[in-house]
Amino acid sequence: MSAQACFESLVDEKAPVGKPAGLYQPCLVVDRLVYVSGHLPVQPDGGLILGCLGKDLDVEAGKNAARRAGLASLVTLEHCLGSLDKISRVVKLLGMVAATNSFTQHPAVINGCSELYAEVWGAENGVGVRSAVGVSSLPAGVAVEIEAVFELH
Repeated sequence: MSAQACFESLVDEKAPVGKPAGLYQPCLVVDRLVYVSGHLPVQPDGGLILGCLGKDLDVEAGKNAARRAGLASLVTLEHCLGSLDKISRVVKLLGMVAATNSFTQHPAVINGCSELYAEVWGAENGVGVRSAVGVSSLPAGVAVEIEAVFELH
């Protein structure tokens, strides 16, 4: 199944296209790389997944938030490029997790997005390099923020 077809099969989970909350481009193509700005965990109804890991949310809820943020990034990619089939692979994923000082399972949370990308582009092309970091707060009080870099065919 193509990346676009896989993405379309997730239509029930698809978030609405978001508008930038500041002065930046949501998606920027430079040569063969596509940079996607930070995306928040948007639910199908447009609501955000809020909270702090280790306090308000457990790992599974955080993993779902990371998947939702990843889906939001794919909505932006589709809007920017017209089709996810123009992407050859995931290059880099940065996942930021709002967490308590004692929370240490950031990689498990960001797996929610990594697994989504692997579902769309496959185990080889859907997995790039990655960082998962904990932060004290994120915009609007969300649990997770995702940014990524992709390569074009």
